[in-house]
Amino acid sequence: MAKPQAKFKLASGKAPVIVQILPALVRGGVERGTVEMARAIQAAGGRAVVISSGGPLVRHIERFGGKHINLPVHVKNPLRWPGLRHQMRAILTAEDADIVHVRSRVPAWIALSVAKALRIATISTVHSRFTAKSFFKRRYNAKLLDAGQVIAISNYVHDLITSQYIGVEDRLTVVHRGVDTDVFDPAAVSQARIINFADSIALPEDVPVIMMPARASLWKGHHILLDALAKLDDMRFVCLFVGAQDGKASFVQALTAAAKSRGLEGRFRLTPVVDDMPAALMVADVVAMPSITPEPFGRVALEAQAMGRPIVAFAHGGAVESIQHGETGWLATPGDADSLAENLRTALSLKPRARKAFAAKARAHINAHFSTQRMCDETLKIYRRMLAKNQKNSAARRTT
Repeated sequence: MAKPQAKFKLASGKAPVIVQILPALVRGGVERGTVEMARAIQAAGGRAVVISSGGPLVRHIERFGGKHINLPVHVKNPLRWPGLRHQMRAILTAEDADIVHVRSRVPAWIALSVAKALRIATISTVHSRFTAKSFFKRRYNAKLLDAGQVIAISNYVHDLITSQYIGVEDRLTVVHRGVDTDVFDPAAVSQARIINFADSIALPEDVPVIMMPARASLWKGHHILLDALAKLDDMRFVCLFVGAQDGKASFVQALTAAAKSRGLEGRFRLTPVVDDMPAALMVADVVAMPSITPEPFGRVALEAQAMGRPIVAFAHGGAVESIQHGETGWLATPGDADSLAENLRTALSLKPRARKAFAAKARAHINAHFSTQRMCDETLKIYRRMLAKNQKNSAARRTT
């Protein structure tokens, strides 16, 4: 990723310290975004500190000079929060933090009050759908909005927030999530990596591939995709449910039985989570994202388009913001298996020349609007505004 042009600069000459806090550094969009922002902070001349309960992505933070501090900020038991706040205060003081950026609700409950007491600028990012069916849940969610600046990862999330809470609009900014277009680049994926993935799942040759990369969760829409696939009985394909095999045994058994009951035996595969997703996407002729409830944004849609793969998703949530219907992908009627099948058929039927042109347009679209670089640059602008505001406030306090 290219370095931002402007460098962080504080009046004191100190490199600003940005502390990001999230439950853990495991796989996922929140975690990837945290790592990407830590790298951007370092590249901009700041110092990146990440606080979490740990995980496999810690090594990535440390690889480019960032610092990770282990603290169980994932603990949902409020009785433990006072002790964690005491530890948080000691950490933020020792690190001389200038900004605290929380990325989940429990970290918000633990860290925001501490940061405010220390007069540290605060930012939060809302990554989820942020809906509540009870007063308690609504109050629990609201803590994430108790920051000096709030970032929503999509217009959809922005609208959910403003429809439920008042007084946050002037502190709320949309920064769309991004995909690393250097990593998710067809030209960067070697034939050996593609072959390794295909061999790992014994993928048959010369059969069109429909791919659904998703967690093993019912709301992701595995079963409605099966309904749609059953309507394509005149077409050749194999469907890869990437990540589904890592689900609970009951989920895997139910999904397998549902596929067989629809006459899809031999036409689907369940695989574990894939470490080399760019290589996996290279074998896909079409990628499906049939989430039953709206995705807050939908990282799969970005990655598929960045790799030049046709994407078919339901027309709700964040998908409508990243997919241009008929241009970079297709948007089916939400919850409608017939519409999903029709759009999958269209994608599978693309001729080579049309597929190539489609891929180029999709990749250009992501590069222009949804790259990691763009996401980081927009977030760095917010950091700079918050740093400037905090310095101004500090100067005003010194003169009174």
